[in-house]
Amino acid sequence: MPRNYDIAELRRLDVAHHLPAQADWKEIENLGGSRIITHAEGCYIHDGDGNRILDGMAGLWCVNVGYGREELVEVAAEQMRELPFYNTFFKTATPPTVLLADKIASLSNGRLPHVFFNSSGSEANDTVFRLVRRYWELKGEPKRQIFISRWNAYHGSTVAGVSLGGMKAMHATPGLPIPGIEHVRQPYWFNEGRDMDEEAFGTLCAQAIEERILEVGPENVAAFIGEPIQGAGGVIIPPKNYWPQVEAICRKHGILLICDEVITGFGRTGKMWGHETVGVSPDIMPMAKGLSSGYLPISATAVSAEIIEVMKTGGDFVHGFTYSGHPVSAAVALRNIEIIQREGLVEKTGNETGPYLAKALATLNDHPLVGQTRSVGLLGAVEIVADKATGARFGGAEGTAGPIVRDLCIANGLMVRGIRDSIVMCPPLVISTAQIDELVGIIRQALDEAVPRLRAIG
Repeated sequence: MPRNYDIAELRRLDVAHHLPAQADWKEIENLGGSRIITHAEGCYIHDGDGNRILDGMAGLWCVNVGYGREELVEVAAEQMRELPFYNTFFKTATPPTVLLADKIASLSNGRLPHVFFNSSGSEANDTVFRLVRRYWELKGEPKRQIFISRWNAYHGSTVAGVSLGGMKAMHATPGLPIPGIEHVRQPYWFNEGRDMDEEAFGTLCAQAIEERILEVGPENVAAFIGEPIQGAGGVIIPPKNYWPQVEAICRKHGILLICDEVITGFGRTGKMWGHETVGVSPDIMPMAKGLSSGYLPISATAVSAEIIEVMKTGGDFVHGFTYSGHPVSAAVALRNIEIIQREGLVEKTGNETGPYLAKALATLNDHPLVGQTRSVGLLGAVEIVADKATGARFGGAEGTAGPIVRDLCIANGLMVRGIRDSIVMCPPLVISTAQIDELVGIIRQALDEAVPRLRAIG
């Protein structure tokens, strides 16, 4: 049974002392504090006001195996009793850390056999940044320092992660992005290419990468980094011909290909890795979220043998964190992967619930506010428009409708995100088809309730 909290006091303390992540703290103060989430089970979260909410976001893109997995609690307690912590700085390692590295290497079919551990996706991409620049230095091409990324990409909240990402609101901090990172257009067909055939648009976006490589000089470019599916950007699913062309461009110019699997890894797209879904083979693969299903903080960066052979010629790689390879987090992640495989959650997502979500979302296409629905595996989005023919937005600009429909979804018992004017979802991989029907039904209800409010805005 959940504990009996004093919710009013927690909300008061939240305003007085707690600074939530990526939030408008003044808005939370005006609301009288954050929504207090007290307990969860399966695909549902519960708040302190007694609301049971279907978690359409799997926490924050991460609770793949669902809430309430006692065996993850037990393996954490067992590891804490045996060895609660030790570092990897002193030529030391712990059994769970080594075994997890071996497991991740096996999941890449041997293509990325080396693994560096961190505590978050942001740290994983910091590792990518430093590793890649060091690699080219040791390889005798120190001028190769430039990373090419995309506008509206998300690669974390550290200085390097924000810079690698392409979210302009995050670049508003003075001094960001840091030098040496170039951004090109994103493959967002609905918003930026509706006047073109999807394949033609995919080619145009891939060519933008090559044009930038040639502009800055191939001899200066270290890597291209991209999410197979842009998650925080709004579940942007690129045209099918985009990623194979991107990989071909990288190989042509001898630059590294990095697939950010922080969201798309561990079955989210219906295959173990998002890069398998889009049909490419990266040289480096940062991952997090689904690695432990969010039960404990952990991330990893998987790297090719060729890169590590070069890195071994350079002595110490002076990089790492106190909690790199934390034994308890590693033990939980190892068991989490076991659950995913034992229960066939990747296959279930690819063959059953992913296709079912796509069909269920498609039933919303007749709604007057819906411009497009899209999904891959258990990642989905609903585009809200004022005019279905032109894609025009309410209020004349993006970002008016999304928050309104999002708040109505939450009020009706579904946690989703509103990213500009898209309602995005990422439910646990254990979701049932009946719960998918519930999810889509609540979105329709919220859209219906939003119509008069949005029509009044124009």
